[in-house]
Amino acid sequence: MKSDQAAASAPPRAVWEGSQGQTTLTLSGEWMRGNVPEMTGDEVSGWPDVIRTDDLGKFDSMLPAYLFRKLRESEEAEPRLSELPDNLRGLMELALKVPERSDAKSDNEEPHGLRRMGIASRAAWNSIVSVLAFVGDSVVAVLRFFTGRARFRGREFWSIMQDCGAGALPIVSLISFLIGMILAFVGNVQLANFGASLYVADLVGIAMVREMGVMMTAIIMSGRTGAAFAAHIGSMNANQEIDALKTFGFNPFDYLVLPRIFALVLMLPLLTIYSNIIGILGGMLVAAGVGIPPQLFWTELLTTVDLTQASLGVFKSVFFGAAIAIAGCMQGMNSGTSSAAVGQATTRAVVAAITSVIILDSAFAVIFTILDI
Repeated sequence: MKSDQAAASAPPRAVWEGSQGQTTLTLSGEWMRGNVPEMTGDEVSGWPDVIRTDDLGKFDSMLPAYLFRKLRESEEAEPRLSELPDNLRGLMELALKVPERSDAKSDNEEPHGLRRMGIASRAAWNSIVSVLAFVGDSVVAVLRFFTGRARFRGREFWSIMQDCGAGALPIVSLISFLIGMILAFVGNVQLANFGASLYVADLVGIAMVREMGVMMTAIIMSGRTGAAFAAHIGSMNANQEIDALKTFGFNPFDYLVLPRIFALVLMLPLLTIYSNIIGILGGMLVAAGVGIPPQLFWTELLTTVDLTQASLGVFKSVFFGAAIAIAGCMQGMNSGTSSAAVGQATTRAVVAAITSVIILDSAFAVIFTILDI
C-alpha cells in the first residue's frame, strides 16, 4: 500500500538501461499532464526489449503518447506489449489499429534553395492546372446547356441576375460618377495650360468607354458579386449541400456554376453601358463648372467617340464577366468545410477575379493596338 502511494506521488521517470545487448525501460511515478518526466540513462530511439512498470502510478495520455512515439521510431510490426498494465496495453493496441496518415508528421525544417523554388513551382503549376480544368469544365457546361443536356432552376437564375444587375446599380452609379468627375478635373488642369479645355470632353469620353467604365465596373463586381458567389457556394460546401445535390442526381456544376456565369455575362455589359453614361455625365458636370456648356461638351464628345470606340468596353465586359464568375465559383467549389475556409475562399475569389480582369485588359490593349483600333 505504501509502495503504491509513493509511486503515485513520485514524479514521472523513465530509466533506460542496456546490458548484454538488451535494452530495459523502467517506468515509475505519476505520468500526468503538467509533470515533466525525468529521463535517466542512454535513451534509445526504438522500442525497448524489456519494460518494467512495478512502480508506475497513475497516468493519462502523456504516457501512451511517449510510448507510441518510441514505437513509431522502432517501426516494429509486432512489438511486445504483454509487460504493460492491462489498461495501458489496451490503449496501445487501439492506437496501433489506426494507420498513420502520410501527412501527419510535421516538417519543422525550413526549405532552402532549390527545394523552396521547387515547392513554389509545383504549387504554381497545380494552380494553373486547376484553373484550366475549371475553365474547361465551364466551357463544356455551356455547350451542354445549348445542346439541352444541362438544366438549372430558372427562378434562381433570375434572382442571381437581379442581384448582379439592379442590385449593383447604386455602387456602380456612385463610383462611375466620381471617376468621370476625377478625369475631368485632372484633364482640365493640364489642358487649360494650352487653352484646350474643350478637349476635356474627348478625354472623359474615350477614357470612360474604352477603359475606365468597364474596368471600374468589373472591379466593383469582383468585390461584390465574385465574393458573394464564393461565399454562397463555399457555405453550401461546408454544410455538405453540394454532396446532397450529387446524392439526388443533380450536377453541382450545372446547378450552381452555370447560372452564375450566364447572369454575370449578361449583366456586366449592361452595367458597363450604364457606367459609361454616368461617368460622362460626371465629366460634363465638371466641364460646366469650368465654363464648357453641356451642349458644346456633347458635340465635341460625339466627334471623337464613335460606335467602334463605344463598343470596345462593352466587348471586353463579356469576358470580364465570365472571368469574375469563374473565379468566384471556383474558389467556392474548392473551399474547405469550415467557416474559416469559406472566408479564405472569399478573399481568394476577390484577388483572383481582379487579377484576371487586369490580365485580360492588358491582353485586349495589346490586341487593339496591333489591330489599330
